[in-house]
Amino acid sequence: MKLDRIDIKILYELQKNGRITNVELAELVNLSPSPCLMRVKKLQAEGYIEGYSAQINVGKLGQTLTVFTEITLKNHRQIDFARFLAAIEKVDQVIECHLVSGGYDYLLKFVTAGIGEYQTIMERLTDMDVGIDKYFSFVVLKSPIVKAHMPLTSLFRF
Repeated sequence: MKLDRIDIKILYELQKNGRITNVELAELVNLSPSPCLMRVKKLQAEGYIEGYSAQINVGKLGQTLTVFTEITLKNHRQIDFARFLAAIEKVDQVIECHLVSGGYDYLLKFVTAGIGEYQTIMERLTDMDVGIDKYFSFVVLKSPIVKAHMPLTSLFRF
């Protein structure tokens, strides 16, 4: 499926508000409701839309700690990366994991109940011997800008 500017606009609007009605969406992308709905269904069928979810204000639920962690592995064979990822996938508090270039191998984002929980997780991971050589932790003090949507309309111009 080749996307056009209307498809990109539909994706852009849906990522900003997944609960928008089809009529409202159609109006925003300058289509009538029926063709708009057909496009949305096709985008879902083709895997461009993976699902819908609620954005939770975790701060309202209680105090949490966000930590970015740089991790360097001891070895860089495919089996070492696979072993590390298999362990990390089981850690619920890891909400993002990125393989990166530069001075370390992975950048992880943790959300925990506090520093004690984070430290327990890291001690467990290092004790499990999943290949971690060293890690550096960066505690988030404040997040003045967090966007839940990608700049699709500027990334993919038609």
